[in-house]
Amino acid sequence: MNTYSDTGNAKSNQTEYTVTEISSSLKKTVEERFGYVRIRGEITGFRGAHSSGHCYFALKDDRARIEAVIWKGVANKLKHFPEEGLEVIASGKLTTYPGSSKYQVVIDNLEPAGAGALMALLQERKKKLEAEGLFAPERKQLLPYMPKKIGVITSPTGAVIRDVLHRISDRFPLHVLVWPVRVQGETTGVEVSNAINGFNTMEDKPDLIIVARGGGSIEDLWGFNDEIVVRAAANSDIPLISAVGHETDWTLIDLAADVRAPTPTGAAELAIPVKAELDATVASYKARLQSALSRQLEKSRSNLLAATRGLASPDMLLAMPRRRLDEATGRLGRGLDMATRRKRTNYESIAGRLSHRGLSSSIARNHDRLDALGRRVSAAHLNKVQSISRHISELSRRNLNAFEIQIVRTKARYEQANRLLGSLSYKSILDRGYAVVRNAKDRPIASTEKIKSGEAFSVELKDGRIHAVAAGGDTKTPVPKKQPKAPSSSQGDLF
Repeated sequence: MNTYSDTGNAKSNQTEYTVTEISSSLKKTVEERFGYVRIRGEITGFRGAHSSGHCYFALKDDRARIEAVIWKGVANKLKHFPEEGLEVIASGKLTTYPGSSKYQVVIDNLEPAGAGALMALLQERKKKLEAEGLFAPERKQLLPYMPKKIGVITSPTGAVIRDVLHRISDRFPLHVLVWPVRVQGETTGVEVSNAINGFNTMEDKPDLIIVARGGGSIEDLWGFNDEIVVRAAANSDIPLISAVGHETDWTLIDLAADVRAPTPTGAAELAIPVKAELDATVASYKARLQSALSRQLEKSRSNLLAATRGLASPDMLLAMPRRRLDEATGRLGRGLDMATRRKRTNYESIAGRLSHRGLSSSIARNHDRLDALGRRVSAAHLNKVQSISRHISELSRRNLNAFEIQIVRTKARYEQANRLLGSLSYKSILDRGYAVVRNAKDRPIASTEKIKSGEAFSVELKDGRIHAVAAGGDTKTPVPKKQPKAPSSSQGDLF
């Protein structure tokens, strides 16, 4: 009911509320009216967890949108973490946020809206990782034929680890390292990736890694589709076998691994050969080798016997060389006789040319040639001496002229320096009537303050020195403007 004043202004009799009171009332009404709800919608606006650890995003369908929040403590326990574009069923409490006049749902559980949503997300993630080259065949490594140590990443309590160890023990017992992880749940991806990286950073690394898990639904195996697991498997320096699920199951780690095994037991069979089969193979190779060696020895013995039969006897082999030796022996005596006669004939022909007259004639000819060479040498030497003598004479004349010119120049410089010395000498000043006063140490005195009464001093004039002793009295008496005429005495008191 409204009342009106005389001025016409209306006044309401309705109760007044503050903004906080209205917001609190709305919050209470919404929470009591709806309480715990399940909402199906598509995640939008998700950019990862906030720095505080809380997750803020929205759920939408084709006609509406509602804000959503997941607190940090709940987010760390979720089996399926929020992802942009994923259709989910969110369970939580509907409430309002008074700070911005919005209503929102506080989620405490999140699950994909059916297997179809997970498969769509899986295909999208597969395309993304495949585009990065993590599944490329050239990244695959060859498995070692005979590993000495194998690392197994699986649950330590399941049947999988027992099957793997049993199969390895049956085929070829060797050292096995087990890295225990959870193979189902929200921490699977982090634990498996940490295990792969841990084996790669060990000082004594295993030669091969097996990641194993039994079969299950897509939700059970979802941890092996995490990007962190795929990247760890693709970047592993140690060859890795993926044995996750049964033969029909597949996860993204299967695509990133170097080899995919249909089952965990199949992984053990791929990892190592059967020891019994290796022993049988080695025995077969040994038997074949011994048989081949026996056949080769028998064949070599037969060839040797055949070759022996084809060889001639020693007498037959030596018959021809012996005959050639006999013939050579018969020719040797005749050859020596003929060689001796030829040498004698040559000697006799040379001895005729070596007579005394022939040697004297040869010596005379050589003496004449020597005299001719001596005369030629003497003439050449004389010409050389004369040429050198003329050159020395010319150098001597030039040296004498240069010396005289140098003396004249030096004398002129000396006379000029002597004139300059005379003009700069203090004695030329003495010629004009001045004097130089020196103390007993023969050092010039420039002021009366430098000599005391009773000290000896000397006065140098134009024509000699006068020795005197300073008398008492005021030595600082100013000198009169007109100097008195010097006394005729050669000594006296200058003060």
